[in-house]
Amino acid sequence: MRFTSVCLGLCLLLPVLAEAAAPVFADIKNGFHSSYAELQDRNGVFLHARRLDMQVNRLSWVELRDISPALLDAVIFTEDREFYDHHGIDWSATALATFKLVTGDKSRGASTISMQLAGLLNTELAWRSGGRSLSQKWNQMQAARELESAWSKSEILEAYFNLVTFRGDLQGIAASSRALLGKAPIGINRDEGLLLASLLASPTATPERVTQRACAQIAAGFQQATCSGVRTLAFTRLVRRLSPYPESPALEAMSAQLLKTANVPVRTSIDAALQKQAQDILVAQLAQLRARNVNAGAVLVLDNATGEVRAYVGNAGLVESARFYDGVQALRQAGSTLKPFLYELAIEKKYLTAASVLEDSALSLATPTGLYTPQNYEGDFKGPVSARVALASSLNIPAVRVLNLVGVENGWMRLRQLGFSSLTEAPDFYGFALALGGADVSLWMQANAYRTLANGGLYSDAGFIPGRVPASQRVLGDEASFVITDILSDRSARALTFGLENPLATPFWSAVKTGTSKDMRDNWCIGFSRRYTVAAWVGNLDGAAMHDVSGITGAAPIWAAVMNALEGGQVRPGGDMPPAPLSLVRQRVKFFGLKEPAREEWFLPGTEMSAVEFVPQATARISYPANETIIAIDPDIPEAQQRVRFRAEAPERGMEWWLDGTKLGPARDHDWKPQPGQHRLSLRDAQRRELDAVIFTVRGQWKKP
Repeated sequence: MRFTSVCLGLCLLLPVLAEAAAPVFADIKNGFHSSYAELQDRNGVFLHARRLDMQVNRLSWVELRDISPALLDAVIFTEDREFYDHHGIDWSATALATFKLVTGDKSRGASTISMQLAGLLNTELAWRSGGRSLSQKWNQMQAARELESAWSKSEILEAYFNLVTFRGDLQGIAASSRALLGKAPIGINRDEGLLLASLLASPTATPERVTQRACAQIAAGFQQATCSGVRTLAFTRLVRRLSPYPESPALEAMSAQLLKTANVPVRTSIDAALQKQAQDILVAQLAQLRARNVNAGAVLVLDNATGEVRAYVGNAGLVESARFYDGVQALRQAGSTLKPFLYELAIEKKYLTAASVLEDSALSLATPTGLYTPQNYEGDFKGPVSARVALASSLNIPAVRVLNLVGVENGWMRLRQLGFSSLTEAPDFYGFALALGGADVSLWMQANAYRTLANGGLYSDAGFIPGRVPASQRVLGDEASFVITDILSDRSARALTFGLENPLATPFWSAVKTGTSKDMRDNWCIGFSRRYTVAAWVGNLDGAAMHDVSGITGAAPIWAAVMNALEGGQVRPGGDMPPAPLSLVRQRVKFFGLKEPAREEWFLPGTEMSAVEFVPQATARISYPANETIIAIDPDIPEAQQRVRFRAEAPERGMEWWLDGTKLGPARDHDWKPQPGQHRLSLRDAQRRELDAVIFTVRGQWKKP
């Protein structure tokens, strides 16, 4: 009674203020917003979150029934043991606090939970480092009484736990429990509850100071908690904060694209189960490839009909320094993955058919920057092959011949139409290397271009909006697209390079292409079934070369596993094959002069044939220099060591070199000292009939002695 009398006496000296009405609980609850935006899958399942409000760090509102009783007990014992018995003010504690103020002691008084909540709701009533004046204390008490008269005890507790700051910028029990303890509020035990309760008096206190306060509460009677347990928690949980949401490197890039406003969830077209499955498949394959210096990868799955993204694994999360690097959008060298679109253009223009013969033999092409001499992946030549076998088996030299046939500029333009916007340089910049992946593209571009093939040549943008109906436009001819799709699904045609048994051979209909960039820096596998397009990439984020990893051993197992997950592993060989355009002609073809058996082949109208015969051209020809080659004299290399070697392909007995009308000698490899100017080199037979000729230019001058 002594402290109560003191308080009443002092309170009479305070000004009488009009009592403000308490806020409505529902308004406080509804006005509470998370600092994060959530990414959801197509069914509303949580995928990822991104913090967008940097002023405060809090999650969604937590109802009282979702807070652990152990935490409730700890907070009430620590902060307000008479909570259920008073009406907002603990008069005994208030009298003591008032007496301290009068005597000059401005340390924080024993505010009830209701009084603390009043301060959280009204910043003018909040406690400050300098303490509160008597009038502020009185106003806080009045506000607490109003809360108690308008709200239930449960509502007061619920609001308090959501608005109070536990540590640093962590406001509310949802963010604090996940960031400090790594669990939801409902799972907090007695030691953890006492740890959090001991933070309320001073959210920035050291682990030692928090432990002392917790141990004091145990000594005062808080049961079923241990001082040693709280100490261990304090020195492990308070020194390292976790993310309130689990990290997901695979989805970080997509979240950055889509999440723009805090507390506004975004529902995507992603399938959460498939997303996890694709990520697990990627991580498992990278574990198998680790000894071959493969550390990163990405996977993208598109719905063919709608362009909806069903899985987006931008990063496996295994490289700590680049865990959030987006492998789906990153630009990497394409390898052989652009070949199908160049073949499609040649077939569409009727320059080729799937049965046309292409020579896989030594090739040198003059370019403005020098001689371009492509090589096959295996370093050998297969001789004459059909276009079907050349594409399915991914032979390099035939692909360069196809690009030469359609023209570099036309090939470049077609790729741009397919969405390869990264081809920003002029066509001549890429040259014939465009056929072999001499351009930087992304997995996103690759997947959507192959999806265009899957849709018979109709292009539309891919996206994350569920239920989208994209506007499409024709980019590829439907007839030629079907022929290319049929080639990419032909298990026998790819056997020349890949064999019959490999990850590309699915138990259901699918069309697929692999690619490996120069020096094995990037490895791709992209293909589609009737319903889905799957694209996979593996490599290293720093561009380091892999060790003996091809499309079959690198990305293909990922592609096959994801595709099997989508199609359920059902054995439907040919059952889902897309129907051929009615205008296409199906014709049986016999081959002569090349090692391919007779088969049924698809032809565009007017290009069909029943027999294909390869007749070798005159075998003797100049292989170096190529026509219009420019050779530069290097003034820093001794004159005696600079020579140009003339080479003839398959020369016969009696053939001779002639340069500028003068005979040089027999048509074998011939070393010639370069002389400035333009020259004409010819190859003649024993009767001096010209078999082949080239014009080349030598630039520069020899150093004067």
